[in-house]
Amino acid sequence: MSTPYPFTAVVGQSDLRLALLLNAVSPAVGGVLVRGEKGTAKSTAVRALSALLPQVDVVSGCRFSCAPAAPDPACPDGPHEAGPGGVRPARMVELPVGASEDRLVGALDIERALAEGVKAFEPGLLADAHRGILYVDEVNLLHDHLIDLLLDAAAMGASYVEREGVSVRHAARFLLVGTMNPEEGELRPQLLDRFGLTVEVAASREPAQRVEVVRRRLSYEDDPAGFATRWAGDEHEVRARVVAARALLPKVSLGDTALLQIAATCAGFEVDGMRADIVMARTATALAAWAGRTDVRKEDVRQAALLALPHRRRRNPFDAPGLDEDMLDRILDEFPDEEPEPEPDPEGPDDGGPGDGGPDGGPGGTPPQGGGPQDPGASAETPEAPESGEAPAEAPEAPQPSAQEAAGPEQAAVRAAEPFRTKMLSVPGLGEGASGRRSRARTAHGRTTGAQRPRGHLTKLHLTATIQAAAPHQKARGRDGRGLVIRKDDLRQATREGREGNLVLFVVDASGSMAARQRMSAVKGAVLSLLLDAYQRRDKVGLITFRGATAELALPPTSSVDAAAARLEQLPTGGRTPLAAGLLKAHEVLRIERLRDPSRRPLLVVVTDGRATSAGNAGGRTDSSPRELAGHSARLLQAGGVASVVVDCESGPVRLGLAGVLARDLGGPAVTLDGLRADSLAGLVKNVRTAVTSAASPHSSSNSNRRAA
Repeated sequence: MSTPYPFTAVVGQSDLRLALLLNAVSPAVGGVLVRGEKGTAKSTAVRALSALLPQVDVVSGCRFSCAPAAPDPACPDGPHEAGPGGVRPARMVELPVGASEDRLVGALDIERALAEGVKAFEPGLLADAHRGILYVDEVNLLHDHLIDLLLDAAAMGASYVEREGVSVRHAARFLLVGTMNPEEGELRPQLLDRFGLTVEVAASREPAQRVEVVRRRLSYEDDPAGFATRWAGDEHEVRARVVAARALLPKVSLGDTALLQIAATCAGFEVDGMRADIVMARTATALAAWAGRTDVRKEDVRQAALLALPHRRRRNPFDAPGLDEDMLDRILDEFPDEEPEPEPDPEGPDDGGPGDGGPDGGPGGTPPQGGGPQDPGASAETPEAPESGEAPAEAPEAPQPSAQEAAGPEQAAVRAAEPFRTKMLSVPGLGEGASGRRSRARTAHGRTTGAQRPRGHLTKLHLTATIQAAAPHQKARGRDGRGLVIRKDDLRQATREGREGNLVLFVVDASGSMAARQRMSAVKGAVLSLLLDAYQRRDKVGLITFRGATAELALPPTSSVDAAAARLEQLPTGGRTPLAAGLLKAHEVLRIERLRDPSRRPLLVVVTDGRATSAGNAGGRTDSSPRELAGHSARLLQAGGVASVVVDCESGPVRLGLAGVLARDLGGPAVTLDGLRADSLAGLVKNVRTAVTSAASPHSSSNSNRRAA
């Protein structure tokens, strides 16, 4: 086994280290979610934490790590008699993103359960992590049903496995740590709330600190054992401090003043529910114990708020996590400590974070990114900040001299209208893509629709089909008792139907015809609403805009819908309308994505008034009008089997109905901005048609679809 990187050798990242150690002191805090860009020592710090946890007393031979002094009476390996046991280090168990439900919670041996009537249970990762650490890297990419199972077990302290009438329960108390890169997609607010603390991390911009990071990492890679030996003294000190803080924790008093400060803070920041108050109370108590005190002070409450509240203030995926520190100070100042005492604690651990007096006392000992709310603000602005990425006022002007596309000057970007709940748009048919909440698909979870022979490991037994397959062979197999003689060939896998996530590709008209400020604000509000819907349904999204002479892929397909929202917010308007260029760009993007992720079905959402005033760069054809080119491009998408919907943005008393013509060419419906609302009375849109329903359509055969694709 390789030597882990020492926890105390991590440079900077004081908030991250403090949050991890507070959970080590008091696992009741509820775990840590670490958010940040790649390459910021997130995984390194988490993997190093297990070496600082005290050793665990366990019942010898128990697969579920029961404590000898108080064994679990419901342990599947029990019952155990109280008495001396063995000792082992605390485990750090890692949950892979692609893990199955059986790997997480454990699995029953179905063959033995049916043939012998015994509960042959194989423990999963939750059992391995009991009384240790369960680490989920890229937790935002984990399937929703696994996250639900994980958080339920963390909240209840137990895992339940129930299948075909056989039930197993075992204890599962662990320190839950998740890491994620927000650029790859966000967690739902309901799931964010289940993590006790959150920390934003970012790479230091201080050259001296970056030099120290590189120096330590290279030294570790050259001689891992020697490097660990040099930091053994600091590791021992922090380990001893964790043990001492754990022993002191029951003696810490949470006074009425501290409780008022906590309640006022949560109420002042309008945090939903009561979980935030409870987590803040536990965190403030752990901070006091970590500082070696038995009383909770205002600085403990303040630090607890900075760790426990930022992620709970997100109302939707487009809100940046963070906390207004000035407002926090004003709230806390209304409830001063009753007895201001001189600070007897010589270590002063709150501000500097753990270990700052030791290994981080050298270069980079005071990380410039230490302020929690500062980092969230910085990271939240990263996707949308660069007016330089979109910025060039020169970019719109560049095409002007080369073509007659200047239908008017470029308009400044306008703010989106308030988002609203949209109607359900789904891809017809039955898919097999990634699990989600949009279109019908064959999935591992959902309602049972049939049975088939298992492909590989059996995960969901179809009991009736298995018995039917085995019943005709009982006499030939020499059955002489009450039980069935079951063989592996008899087993049948249940086929289930649930929902999948799709690739929702937005093609947004940003030409001069859309430039009226109120109109563009409404269009952006509609697209923002659809993005919010895509976030809730676990879709991937992409954004194409067209204006002037070209179409631009503003955002390649990604799981980060907040990045799409940021690009949309900065979208300028003006110039002619190269509708065909936008549709051909969509065809190219979908063709590439079909190769990358063939199981994820696309849904094309075209937001336009249907006008086409410029051929743009649509294949260089000069023998057709812009409208004819747009029709050809739309029919190409329809022939490729792409499910489409047109959001008609035309307004005013006189309407040309061009968006409806485009929708017919695409083989999908057109819906107005008002009709897109879920509470609208006009035209309920439930399914998007992929082809003209007429049997005479030349594009209806699958063979022609494949040729066109």
